[in-house]
Amino acid sequence: MGNPSSNAPHHRDLVFGPEADGAFRKGLACVRQALADWQLTAPHDDALLIAAELLSNAVKHAGGPTRLSIDHVAGHLRIAVTDPSPTPLHRAHRRPDEDGGRGIFLIDQLAAHWGTRPEEVGKTIWADLPVSAGETGSGRRSRCACWRRTASAT
Repeated sequence: MGNPSSNAPHHRDLVFGPEADGAFRKGLACVRQALADWQLTAPHDDALLIAAELLSNAVKHAGGPTRLSIDHVAGHLRIAVTDPSPTPLHRAHRRPDEDGGRGIFLIDQLAAHWGTRPEEVGKTIWADLPVSAGETGSGRRSRCACWRRTASAT
């Protein structure tokens, strides 16, 4: 899918402040709102699970998220979370009886593609989900108050 830009049919950006209190809850609420506004029903549960895992990983392991971006373009939905930690993502091998540590495994199973990219400060982890032609919504931009459009590429 490449890096969708702000000329994508749909683009949302949520920037978290230095005190990212409630980032997980706010991020999921805005993903739900974007999916509803864009009338994307088929990837709804998978998109929410991926967003939850990416946000949770940023909170637990990387000092909290600094940005959440969602792009819907060319039959794909991209969810990306940026965090301040430069530490590369690694897959943990867990025994079946261990708690936690399966988020990246879930993302790997649900997403068509996923990856990481370094940023000036920290890294971004992104995941793409396919959206079929009949489930792409109205093509209008949403005006959810918790999001701000940006002109930067994601």
